[in-house]
Amino acid sequence: QVQLVESGGGLVQAGGSLRLSCAASGSIFSIHTMGWYRQAPGKQRELVARIISGGGTNYADSVKGRFTISRDNAKNTVYLQMSSVKPEDTAVYYCNAVISTRRGLDNFWGQGTQVTVSS
Repeated sequence: QVQLVESGGGLVQAGGSLRLSCAASGSIFSIHTMGWYRQAPGKQRELVARIISGGGTNYADSVKGRFTISRDNAKNTVYLQMSSVKPEDTAVYYCNAVISTRRGLDNFWGQGTQVTVSS
């Protein structure tokens, strides 16, 4: 009933910028938190950034100062502005959201979008 769809991934050169978007749709009462995770081959999935109700944010140490998370509540959309990207940012990026629905508070995942940073 709830779907998260990511967009904006692709190939980018080191030092460049990229913006990821994730739009939530379906039977939604409210969205409490939205965030981005990433997973590189052979690595565990890790939290990149998260934004909560009221605007509070959390970032992984590896992306602080380079990435910015934001949300447009009217559009049920979260963004990840990636700047000064590095090859080690290469991964599949997954959108995550904690959403209040008729069932209660549920956790949802997007399908993932590939980000590849070239040297």
